[in-house]
Amino acid sequence: MNIPYFASTAVRAAAPWTTAIDALEQALLNVVDPEEDNPRLFSPSPNGEFLLMPASNRQYSGIKALTVAPANPARGLEKIQGVYVLFDSDTSTPLATMDGNELTAIRTPATTLMAIKHILASASRAAAPRDPGTAWVLVFGTGVQALNHLRAAHAVLPEANLAVVGRRPDRVEALIEQLGTEGIEVRPGTAAEVPDADVVICATSSRTPLFDGGLVAPGAVVAAVGQHGLDAREVDANLVRRSDVVVEGRASALREAGDLIPARSAEEWEAIRPANLRDLVKGEFGRSAGKPCLYSGVGMAWEDLVIASLVYEGGTRS
Repeated sequence: MNIPYFASTAVRAAAPWTTAIDALEQALLNVVDPEEDNPRLFSPSPNGEFLLMPASNRQYSGIKALTVAPANPARGLEKIQGVYVLFDSDTSTPLATMDGNELTAIRTPATTLMAIKHILASASRAAAPRDPGTAWVLVFGTGVQALNHLRAAHAVLPEANLAVVGRRPDRVEALIEQLGTEGIEVRPGTAAEVPDADVVICATSSRTPLFDGGLVAPGAVVAAVGQHGLDAREVDANLVRRSDVVVEGRASALREAGDLIPARSAEEWEAIRPANLRDLVKGEFGRSAGKPCLYSGVGMAWEDLVIASLVYEGGTRS
């Protein structure tokens, strides 16, 4: 069996930001219910763990297999590595494999910026203090997800003021220089700018809150997307309790969103029933005047399948 492989460059070329976001939106409007997505599966490996993420729809099915090896960075290797396998849903025949890291590097920022776009445009426009196109966007993190969230933010909000906050000045400088070569202007930022930001994106590996949630301005949007697991949180309980909340999926949030639990109990979240991404894209979410809005994302398998399908149908194979 000769199965085509899509390398990282092919994956990225086939899924520019606006195309990826449109594909995610169309999936939510037509075929995807986030509450029916399969749970992420965890299994130990000799020096870390496997993450397995299966998903299916009428046309395609797929699974992303990742390895997480915490000791790898000290050896000059990637901490997370993986591959995606795409199947025909009708015949269960393998159709393609592709770079799982690049797929993740695209689908997470595309999903985040899709959510931010719809939150900024949601019903209570008075909650957004500035024209969304000229928003002040503050990104925490200097890794691949922070880098790509800045790229995606530039694509969705081309006039936005972009700033990045990181613990290591050398990594902040390197990220800014790299984006500068791509024509994307980003400046160094600090946590002290949180009260002035229209959009705050948390894309870090921090397991403790990055800033005081009381500082976030009414009407601002915060996206916490860098972590999954109930013992990890990038934002504090204060922010969660004072915000409107949107989740990727309600079930996935209860399983893995440490930003939300224990700020409120699982029983409280079930009673609140926060909007999920399908509700958001269908226009069934409204902002509360005077409140921030928190988008909490942990990463879901249906997102990988949507982008993998896009790559298979339009990419150049290796």
